Amino acid sequence: MKSAFGSVVVVAAVLAAGSVSMRAAAPQTTTITPADATLDSKIEKRIHDSSLKKYDIDVKVDNGVATLTGTVPTEANRRRAAQLATISGVSRVDNQIVVDLNATRSKGTAGTVERNTSKAAEKTKEGTEKAIDKTKEGLDKATEGAEKGWDKTKEGVATAADKSAQGLAKAGEVITDTFIKTRVKSKFIGEDLLKDSDISVDVNDHVVTLSGTVLSAAGRARAIEEAKKVDGVHQVIDKLTIGPAKK
Repeated sequence: MKSAFGSVVVVAAVLAAGSVSMRAAAPQTTTITPADATLDSKIEKRIHDSSLKKYDIDVKVDNGVATLTGTVPTEANRRRAAQLATISGVSRVDNQIVVDLNATRSKGTAGTVERNTSKAAEKTKEGTEKAIDKTKEGLDKATEGAEKGWDKTKEGVATAADKSAQGLAKAGEVITDTFIKTRVKSKFIGEDLLKDSDISVDVNDHVVTLSGTVLSAAGRARAIEEAKKVDGVHQVIDKLTIGPAKK
């Protein structure tokens, strides 16, 4: 009896030892979770490769939870974004995307629009500058033309008066005081020294009397000199005063 009992004890001990050894040798299984940054990049690529790339959608993965923000024009777009974010390694998708019919385009598209707008603005500025240059050029030419026209007018008046005097002399007619008065006044036209002067001309029996105001002594001397040059003038009486321009 003792021998049989001892055999049973030995067998039990062997089985127990085998059981312990089997448990110790059993392989252990560990789960490797992808990094949040890797998941973030994968989701962004999936969205970029889809029809949603033209919308401003932001992806952020934290501890395996993918949070989506931004705007899209339809609910279908919103659901599509959530589907694209559902990948291996993501435990949950927190879809915070807002549906807005006037959804803002992506930053890239906005940048393109901004660049196009900038180019248009530059072209507008360039066109404006060219228009200003053309306008300035036109004004310069107009001013030049006006000055030439005035010189021609002055020259024409003087020439006409000279020819009138010559014609009277050839015809043997007497040069009248009225003619002398007109001729003296024409001499003052366009004279820079007499600009803004207020000169009155009176003629009596070929004697010219100058009165009024000139701006300088040089202007007074020029007025007297020009009056003496007129045919038929016997004497010039100076009653001119020097003072400011008449307002």
